[in-house]
Amino acid sequence: MKKHTGLWLVFTVALALLVSACGTKQSSASGKDAKVKVGILQLMDQSALDQARKGFIAELKKEGYTQGKNLTIDYVNAQNDQANLKSMSEKLAKDKNTVNVAIATPAAQALLQADKDTPQLFTAITDPVSAGLTTSMQKPSGNVSGTSDMVPVAGQIKLFPKAKKVGLLYNAAEPNSVYAIKLAKAAIKKLGLQSVAKTVATTADVQQTTTALASQVDAIYIPADNVLTAAMATVGKVSEEKKVPVIPATGPMVKLGGVATNGIDYTKLGAQTAQMAVKIIKGKKVTDLPVETPKDVSLVVNDQFAKLFNVDPAKVVNK
Repeated sequence: MKKHTGLWLVFTVALALLVSACGTKQSSASGKDAKVKVGILQLMDQSALDQARKGFIAELKKEGYTQGKNLTIDYVNAQNDQANLKSMSEKLAKDKNTVNVAIATPAAQALLQADKDTPQLFTAITDPVSAGLTTSMQKPSGNVSGTSDMVPVAGQIKLFPKAKKVGLLYNAAEPNSVYAIKLAKAAIKKLGLQSVAKTVATTADVQQTTTALASQVDAIYIPADNVLTAAMATVGKVSEEKKVPVIPATGPMVKLGGVATNGIDYTKLGAQTAQMAVKIIKGKKVTDLPVETPKDVSLVVNDQFAKLFNVDPAKVVNK
């Protein structure tokens, strides 16, 4: 009896080791063989944010992660609603995804508040430090890193040196915008120009506020502001009616109603974020991934508005 008991014990131990080895092999699978779940929380429908998401997913596919095969995309859109941001962040936290991605500052803040455990990346955020997402760009302080859409604000202001008084239009509730406006004011002062600032809270405020600002200034600068991006077509109409050029911070904003900017391609920014996600999928720690800034900044011109304001794209200095 003791002999049989000993044999049974040996068999049980051997079986346990085999199962453990198989489990270890399966859990350590990485790369294209891995079963990956990626959560995406987007603040709202908006051209730049949409481009970032699409670029992210397209780049994952290039890297061998295809939806329906070895990739599940857990995508939610808060439609710029704070209650949605909270509930959707809590949902993604419970879903135990391989990595969660937040698009825009409020989305990243809500997701970080709800989930400190799942690796998190952000994109389309100007200043993650002032937004409270990390204490360092080079060495992320928590389980979160990502890509910033920050480009030199001073270079954008310099695109139209003839302006003596520059209007600043933004949503004061967006940390990105507040930070960018601070830089813009410093750049304007350094150039010896004057500035007039006005704020909007919702897209419903944009037409009236832009009209009022246009009557006081020679040109208007707008940061990468989510509310104003969503209402950029309205800004463009006012710009055309009042004959006041608008210098937005992003390429998508230029196409909707601006004249020109030194901007980035948000599709490429999303792809850059996807490259970081792939590193996490393959085992890299988030704390070992510094926050990245755009790799490509280029001059973007709206030909229609350039013609309206007699701007020669060939003579616009790209700084």
